[in-house]
Amino acid sequence: KSHGICLIVGTMIGSGIFISPKAVLATTGAVGPCLCVWAACGVLATLGALCYAELGTMITKSGGEYPYLMEGFGPIIAYLYSWTTIMVLKPSSFAIIALSFAEYAGTPFYPGCIPPLVVIKCLAAASILLITIVNCISVKLASYVQNIFTAAKLFIILVIILAGIVLLAQGKTKNLTNTFDGASTSFGNIGLAFYNGLWAYDGWNLPLAIIIGIPLVTICYILVNVAYFTVMTPTELLQSPAVAVTFGDRVLYPVSWVVPLFVVFSTFGAANGSCFTAGRLTYVAGREGHMVKILSYISLKRCTPAPAVMFNGFLTILYIMPADINTLINYFSFAQWVFYGLTVLVLIVMRFTRKEWNRPVKVPIIIAVLVFLVSCYLVLAPIVDKPEVEYLYCTIFIFSGMIFYFPFVHCKLSWTRKIMRPITMHLQLLMEVVPPEKIE
Repeated sequence: KSHGICLIVGTMIGSGIFISPKAVLATTGAVGPCLCVWAACGVLATLGALCYAELGTMITKSGGEYPYLMEGFGPIIAYLYSWTTIMVLKPSSFAIIALSFAEYAGTPFYPGCIPPLVVIKCLAAASILLITIVNCISVKLASYVQNIFTAAKLFIILVIILAGIVLLAQGKTKNLTNTFDGASTSFGNIGLAFYNGLWAYDGWNLPLAIIIGIPLVTICYILVNVAYFTVMTPTELLQSPAVAVTFGDRVLYPVSWVVPLFVVFSTFGAANGSCFTAGRLTYVAGREGHMVKILSYISLKRCTPAPAVMFNGFLTILYIMPADINTLINYFSFAQWVFYGLTVLVLIVMRFTRKEWNRPVKVPIIIAVLVFLVSCYLVLAPIVDKPEVEYLYCTIFIFSGMIFYFPFVHCKLSWTRKIMRPITMHLQLLMEVVPPEKIE
């Protein structure tokens, strides 16, 4: 049980809590609603995870949302989920974490100002390359990196929370009075605040140890935000290039270097975890015939899904070039919540179409309906309030998967095989990879 809780807490606490506070505050406009959004995100993550627990115990196949959507809506929606995860969700998630890593790694070298964009982009690209290489070289090394950095992030969160409690006890509560003054509550802004808050909770859809894991993370996040507000006014927080670094400089001097160092460890560990899971998902999609065959091959010498990991790393570097963190978070969250909503809809539909199925965990249907309605709001609110072209690109991108679905997956046309065979063969020789069944 404790291992399950560690896994949930370790997966969910990534870069979000060090990056999102600024964006949540910017979109809500005041301390009160900002803290309310953090708490509401925790409640939503818990309710969503309960729905996933019912689906997970009813449909026991692995593969994330894929088997649920396959069972509920058939192969096309399931394929689009698989396509979106590999082409949009995993690379953009990895890109957001790499950019967060770069912001915190660069900030100490530029005291009093924001690091140049080119420095951040180059640092992010370097971290992506390093993590991709680690994941191609050895599975054991990748999981070893993961364990060390999980301890680092829990340590730094604890340091910030304890410092915050001490400051509260000393009466530093100026920024925590009249907390609703100047709040902006537009229809779309709250949706965007939720995008940024929920990014920090990403990973809630693991049905392990839900009841303890997510509330624990929620309490941590609220306390970290309260700690930030004990030493920074909302304006100072918004102007800070890296919130936790500013906090460390003001509170932990002369050992303030601990904060950026451990946040860098934490984000590096989260990026490594993102790359590790993306590699596995891409590999499975290749094996199922949803992606080109080469992605399901594994390294002859090292037994790692090297082509899948490299493909994900390549896409991630493409994503960091044009975009900043907030654009990527909005882009990622929009696509993610489309599929979260559809997955919860599967649960509602199956209550009527698969009544006879065994459900070891059964949540009240009202919870599923509530999560579905909230996901509809999260998908539509930012578009209705401020239509931006990114959402259109994202929608086109999701549906563009259909271009490949019919010739390659559904019909398996012979000419597609003729085109792919020589390409696969050359890549296989170049990367020294073979189909998994060839390795005994």
